[in-house]
Amino acid sequence: MAQKKVVLRILSMNDEKTKQKAMEAVAEIYGIDSIAADLKEQKMTIIGEMDTVLVAKKLKKVGKVDIVSVGPAKEEKKDDKK
Repeated sequence: MAQKKVVLRILSMNDEKTKQKAMEAVAEIYGIDSIAADLKEQKMTIIGEMDTVLVAKKLKKVGKVDIVSVGPAKEEKKDDKK
């Protein structure tokens, strides 16, 4: 499985306590390399080799979760030289 970047929106994440609960719920999943949470936009970005559905299930305990995007962890540079 390749590294991927998952961006989720957690609608109930509006204070530090909820942010901490969300991060702890996701941190125990095998294969996650980094977790970043933005309270202002209510978004959480997770990078690693993990199951996206499992991540969403764990975060449902914290609040309503919307998957914003799932893609490769690093953007591949394209050469446009001709």
